[in-house]
Amino acid sequence: MKDRFSDLILTALMLLLANILVSQSKPAYVIVNNKGKQVSYSKMLKKLSKSDVVLFGEIHNNPICHWLQLEVSMDLFAIKPISLGAEMFERDYEESLQLYLQGAIDEGEFKDTVKLWKNFRTDYQPLVEFAKKHSIPFVGTNIPRRFASMVYRDGFEVLDSLSDQEKSWIAPLPILYDPEVPCYKNMLDMVPGHGGPNFPKAQAIKDATMAHFILHHLRSDRLFLHIHGTYHSDNYEGILWYLRKFQPNLTYSTISSVSQEDLSKLESEHMGKADFILVVPDRMTNTY
Repeated sequence: MKDRFSDLILTALMLLLANILVSQSKPAYVIVNNKGKQVSYSKMLKKLSKSDVVLFGEIHNNPICHWLQLEVSMDLFAIKPISLGAEMFERDYEESLQLYLQGAIDEGEFKDTVKLWKNFRTDYQPLVEFAKKHSIPFVGTNIPRRFASMVYRDGFEVLDSLSDQEKSWIAPLPILYDPEVPCYKNMLDMVPGHGGPNFPKAQAIKDATMAHFILHHLRSDRLFLHIHGTYHSDNYEGILWYLRKFQPNLTYSTISSVSQEDLSKLESEHMGKADFILVVPDRMTNTY
């Protein structure tokens, strides 16, 4: 009996060791700084907590991004008051979002009245519910999609035709725009002939609008954490370019997300994308 018990203990220890070795050799992610040097989660969190605004660029269908967004939100909230904002909610649905957060409408009414992304339930609802539970301010920051489409077709000038209420859902006119900012200039090379010079303008109006509403809802006693697609803040451009134009004296931190086969070394194309870069395996299961 004693030998059998010893064998069971030994088996359990071997299984535990195997799990540890697997977890070390098959990490779900690593975090590196803008020079590609691996850093700990706690070091990243410490830096983020000293910022006025944190821009978290995600891969929209990556579960590790969404899990870490929730973890970062929870851990920052444990350190200091925070506010949350997201690209995934357009400004014309802001009233319904706030009613849901306040408990004035139920989940069914919320989902019936807001245009939600198809991965809302798995990827963004946990963050919304966390904010609701703890009375954390959470705002939508994005331009109504149809207005960005209008800019894509006809340029910024078409926005002058909007009503006063509709203009309240976007960044103030006229829109500040520099076509030489690399993230906009490069868009013309991504899909040659696709939309011409208005193609990057449609991206810029989103960036400008998100930056505007981040600052509009920023409070001196709260860190503002914003969630968006990684291209909106990669290389310290996009949203951050506008934030620095409007409020250059604030402290900003950025997170980018990349996918690559080998996690042991950041690929050269990703160097310098952000203060912190979340690197996930390219074989990671997607949420859609």
